[in-house]
Amino acid sequence: MVEEEPPKKKVKRRKGNTLERWEIALVKTMLGKDEYNDQDILAYFTRPTRSVNHRLIGEIRTDAKHKAVKAAPDEDLEAFLATWPDIDHETGLSVRGDELLIKAREAMIAAVQTFNAGGLTFRSELFIVTAIIAWTYLLHAWFKREGVDYKYPGKKTKAGEDKYWDLGHCLKQGKCPAKDGIAKNLEFLIEIRHEIEHRTTSRIDDALGAKLQSCALNFNDLLKKEFGAQYGLEKRLPIALQFVSFGTEQISALKKASGLPKSLETTIDAFENGLTDEQMKDPAYRMSYGFVPMSAKRPGAADEAVLIVPAGSDEANEAAKIILKEVNKTRFPPKKVVEKVNAAGFPNFKMRDHTELWQDLDGKNPGKGYGCKGDYKGTWVWFDRWVDRVIEHCEQEGERYR
Repeated sequence: MVEEEPPKKKVKRRKGNTLERWEIALVKTMLGKDEYNDQDILAYFTRPTRSVNHRLIGEIRTDAKHKAVKAAPDEDLEAFLATWPDIDHETGLSVRGDELLIKAREAMIAAVQTFNAGGLTFRSELFIVTAIIAWTYLLHAWFKREGVDYKYPGKKTKAGEDKYWDLGHCLKQGKCPAKDGIAKNLEFLIEIRHEIEHRTTSRIDDALGAKLQSCALNFNDLLKKEFGAQYGLEKRLPIALQFVSFGTEQISALKKASGLPKSLETTIDAFENGLTDEQMKDPAYRMSYGFVPMSAKRPGAADEAVLIVPAGSDEANEAAKIILKEVNKTRFPPKKVVEKVNAAGFPNFKMRDHTELWQDLDGKNPGKGYGCKGDYKGTWVWFDRWVDRVIEHCEQEGERYR
């Protein structure tokens, strides 16, 4: 007996697979000429990102649909035909019909290239602003394709044009494809964008790099998942090379230079205090990489600069032993911290000042990495990072501790 195959799942047609008003006007003009039949006309308006039902042309011809739309002038049709197919040569996307998707890709490419450019000290800020534009256009393209009206009802720009949803409003929609860790990552960057707009942020690259990496990867993943793998950005954005090898001196210098402005630190703390441990560890929210030198038994076997290993694998567990543990991290009791701060030029900094400072900054919060419980009766000990933070505080206070 031959077993019957299960019925194939019927793919639901998207509401956004229809003609725009300017296209309907052109169709009506073509219908008024003898040289085009319905099938010929349909060929001009169907593309991979939007297939139009063949019945629509006949419905326009009989005024069953879009009766109120007037035919376009002959010169508009001539201009359309003269440039058809007007496509982006890299992707094959329609320059006019897929404008949102094209601009979304270009904005993210610009964001990453700007961040990777040498000699810039405003990289993270430029990335965040441009990436938010890229994400806004990508979600608008998705809403448009799905037939979702993404305009604010009754709202217009100063020029009288329709006002479209900002990124924060897009993320609040139940149908939005950017969910969970992806949405949290974007909500975080929107908060940082507000700081960028209203105050100087200083250098924030080291503090935000993990979130920016997730933002770029999330964008590319969603782009390929929703619109097709052929539109992925990885071919346009190869791995970035650098002229730096990291030793202990360089790492120490980076840590000392990575202090955040107080307002930005407060913004980050306020946002992340509302996240669960699971959300904080989600790579869609924050992507962290560890880099270790790679060796191989035979020439050419270690030519890959980046090796991706599955989570939970033996390779990942071995890498974690290197990446997640700082070996021989110096630990200081409170008295030693005060002594080091005094020696740094702040003799009036006392133990009482130290206690008040760590209480104000929630210094014993393990998540901040300032210290840990020591081996002797669980007493708290402090790391170099905390000493640097205390010295920074003393410098900000002017002559108070000198």
